[in-house]
Amino acid sequence: MKKVVVIFNGGTISMRVDERIHAAIPTLKGEEVMSMVTGIEEFAEIESYDFSNNPGPHMTPKIMLELSNYIKKFLERDDVSGVVVTHGTDSLEETAYLLDLTIDSDKPVIVTGAMRNSSELGYDGPANLAASICTAISDESRKRGVLVCMNNEVHLASQVTKSHSMNLDAFRSPEFGSIGIVDDNKVLYYRRAFMKRQFITSDKIEDKVALIKAVAGDNSDVMKYLISIGYKGFVIEGMGRGNVPPAMLEGIKMAIDNNLPVVLVSRCFNGRVLDSYGYEGGGKTLRNMGVIFGDDLCGQKARIKLMLALGENKDLDRIKEIFEEGRY
Repeated sequence: MKKVVVIFNGGTISMRVDERIHAAIPTLKGEEVMSMVTGIEEFAEIESYDFSNNPGPHMTPKIMLELSNYIKKFLERDDVSGVVVTHGTDSLEETAYLLDLTIDSDKPVIVTGAMRNSSELGYDGPANLAASICTAISDESRKRGVLVCMNNEVHLASQVTKSHSMNLDAFRSPEFGSIGIVDDNKVLYYRRAFMKRQFITSDKIEDKVALIKAVAGDNSDVMKYLISIGYKGFVIEGMGRGNVPPAMLEGIKMAIDNNLPVVLVSRCFNGRVLDSYGYEGGGKTLRNMGVIFGDDLCGQKARIKLMLALGENKDLDRIKEIFEEGRY
């Protein structure tokens, strides 16, 4: 029987309602949650560990990197077939993507959580855990990178996002859809990843990276201020194909003149950025200024990637290579 390590890292899956304040708070230990996953011992041998009891918004990129290093120690063990990690859903996609960029292992790493706490009817935590463990023990899950398993669907960490604030099927991969499902206690895959995985071998992370969303009539005030207080990099969620209001160009130029990387992604759910437009503030203008294009990444994942890239190397050519290699 295969052994799976389950690492509890907080989130709604470990919460119940406190009657004094009538709101959910972190309460349950990992063993308490595992006790609700009835019958799992027939499928896998489980070791469970408590890493943290953080709600999703309490996670930071530095804690994510610590979690990555913690997971690697278990993956190095010959007797461990895979790892399942619980996580708060608010930042789950960011942690899963950081793990995908930093863990180079053929063994499955599955990230899961819950949309309902243990005091609610229809608490989905145990079912998501069971499906994730079934995914982790499958030989078909090897060499697929970090996966997210929620609501019996399996997604690539690089593509998944939380698309709804409360539904059980909140996690979606807008561009290409899920890669598989869990049915009858087995994971069934319907497609493989389209891209070669990337790894960033950094033992530290640069947390002073800002995400700025371009909106109509936007200007450079925020960016200029962030440069003045020492920010080291920027991700801009541009409009459409990757364009910004003209008044943002001053701040972008200031960043580039100060040797600070500026990565461009789209605020659209689907599609990638490209230098299609030559007007002031268009993608061609940004490309000529030295802006790095972030392909089809969403803003929050591009920020995680830039944080890791800056932790590895502050050379702009290397950072450009990390984001654009083979894509432009």
